[in-house]
Amino acid sequence: MSINTGHPHPDSQAWKMFTLLSFGVALVMMAGGIYFMEASFAAKGFYAMSAIMLVHTSITTTKTLRDTEEADRFINRIEEAKTEKLLMEMNKGA
Repeated sequence: MSINTGHPHPDSQAWKMFTLLSFGVALVMMAGGIYFMEASFAAKGFYAMSAIMLVHTSITTTKTLRDTEEADRFINRIEEAKTEKLLMEMNKGA
């Protein structure tokens, strides 16, 4: 009886570094754009808060979607195990 873990392969170290570097570059560019923007302090604050909330909601949405997918995989693994057990019991009886 083989049960698939659902995660085909772990992320490489290069991919992890690329994603962190991309996030850092985007963060610096956004902060620089807001800082050097010709606008009032209140407008800059609004854009900064909006940017922080956008990053926060992106992270929480990604986590929620991942958790939902993992829960679905777990339920499917349980159902597959029950089905395999039932088939094995039926084969023994036949």
